[in-house]
This record gives sequence, C-alpha cells and structure tokens, in this order.
Amino acid sequence: MTSANELRSGKGDRDENFPVASWIIHPRHRALILAFYNFVRTADDIADHATLKPDEKLAFLDLFERELLGNGDTQAEAVILRRALAERGMPPRHALDVLVAFRMDVTKLRYETWDEVIHYCRYSAMPVGRFMLDVHNESTSTWAASDALCAGLQINNHLQDCGKDFRALNRVYLPRDALAASGASVEQLGLDQSPPAMLGCLQALAARNELLLNESRSLCAEVRDFRLGVDISVIQAYADRIVRLLKVRDPLRERVHLNKLELLTFSLAGIIGEIGRRAIGRRPVSNPGPAHDA
Repeated sequence: MTSANELRSGKGDRDENFPVASWIIHPRHRALILAFYNFVRTADDIADHATLKPDEKLAFLDLFERELLGNGDTQAEAVILRRALAERGMPPRHALDVLVAFRMDVTKLRYETWDEVIHYCRYSAMPVGRFMLDVHNESTSTWAASDALCAGLQINNHLQDCGKDFRALNRVYLPRDALAASGASVEQLGLDQSPPAMLGCLQALAARNELLLNESRSLCAEVRDFRLGVDISVIQAYADRIVRLLKVRDPLRERVHLNKLELLTFSLAGIIGEIGRRAIGRRPVSNPGPAHDA
C-alpha cells in the first residue's frame, strides 16, 4: 500500500461539527480550504486506523510531512495542498502543526490534566482556525479568540465521542485528575450509560469548556472579512448549542449531535445575528475566563 488515500475512513467534510468551506466563504478560498481539509482528514484517519501498527502510522505521517515540504509526489493530499499553498505564497506551518497532534494520537493514549488537553488542542485544532485566518489575510491578533473557539470545538468532540474513542482506540482525552476528582474510572467509558460519577465528570468538563467557548465570542467582530465573520458566527452557534447539550446529556447513552432542524436553526441564528451586529456596529457579548493558557 503506497497511498494514504486508501486508508481514509470515509468521513468527509459534511460529518464535522462545523461547516467546511461552506457557501458562506468566498468561492476564491474554497479550493485551498478543501485541500487543507483533505490533508488533515487523511492524516487523522491514518492516526485512527484500526489495523495499522503504530510505526506504520508514524511512517505515513512522516511521508505526508516530507511531501508537503516538496520531497516526493506520491501522496495526492500532500501534493495538492503544497501546490495550493504555493499559489498563495503561504507557508505550510499550520499543516505541519496538525501532524504533531496526529503523532501524539499514535503515541499518547491518556492525558493527566486539562492543560495537557489544551496542549493537544494547540496542535490538533488551533492550527485550523489560524489557517482560516491566514487564508483571509486576517491579523494574528485574532488568534487568541480563534484558539479558544477551535479548542472548544475539539473538546466538544472529545466529550461527544469519549465512549467510541475508548472502545475503538483505547484513547482517552478526559483528564485523569478530573476523573479522579469525580470518583470516575476510565473503564466506565466502556459502558452503555454513564454511572453518576462519570456523568458528573463529563458534565463538569462540559461546563469548563463552555467557559472556554465564552472566550471566543469576540472573534467574529475581530475579523475584517464579512463572510468569514458570518461563518464564525455560525460555528460559534453550533459550538454553544452542543456544549449546552453536553451539560445535560449522557454521551455514553445517546448521540449528542445537532439534528438537521437544529443545524438549520442555529445556522440562521448565526447568520442573522452577525449581519445584524455588523449593521449596527455592536460587539458580541464576551465573558472571558481563565479557562486555558494556550
């Protein structure tokens, strides 16, 4: 097997918790964004592959990095992204950062503290937002709020998929100290329903993540690009709704995702809210807290 594309899980941009290169984004940016997404999605699928050995996964990720940097042309996702970035004169730093996270996925199965999880998000999620901002020529001053949003999205996903990650990959992103403080155990993630201690832990982490997401509310106002601001507003609306669901539901017992009606409702709310905000020049309500130190 020489092509990483053969290792794809089948998951695509429509399966994410956020819109990827949506119609809101200007068409001139979509090809580059999709090239970045396909590179990241394929690398993620390599790290999560059910039958590849760890050293095989790392070898594929190393190959991706080499070809992204111009050393080889065998991996389509790396080559297409390399060329798309070159057309814009953009460096590959954000794509290189996400490869750090996927190597961590191969070699690190447990996280001791919230800060360790945030460090993982620094490479798994924050580069995605930074890439989007760079694509739109936004200032790096927007990175702090973007980092909070992207980390919040990632932790939402960790909580949504905590049972699946444990059963399929023996991977646990819930901090050990949070589990211990609640009296929960890693093994409980294999159950069909959370015992009270685990449910308390999951909902406490969701509440902490809600504070993190509050730090990102200024982002849509900080970006200059109107379309990007609207897209961010929609993503924030999705993230806020999911974290509210996680505060009251049990992800081991039920699928905590937005249905089609909710996706439509919160998309419209985000779009209308941001258009209205920009029309009157009002900044979003922000309630920053000491939730992370990325």
